[in-house]
Amino acid sequence: MNVLDVLIILAIIAVAITLAFGIRSLYQTGPEARSRSNKLMRLRVALQALAVALLVTGMWWKSTHGG
Repeated sequence: MNVLDVLIILAIIAVAITLAFGIRSLYQTGPEARSRSNKLMRLRVALQALAVALLVTGMWWKSTHGG
């Protein structure tokens, strides 16, 4: 297992945790809860983009360098 594999796993875990907190925040009431939920969902989208970029990089790396 190399560094890229570990980064991919960490990114996927971060997405899952952020999604869970975002969904939990959706069910809370008040304006601060809505704002927090919105921020968490934006963070989740950014983390998903990072995870996809890492996956694409990992697939490219393994196809060109073997493995």
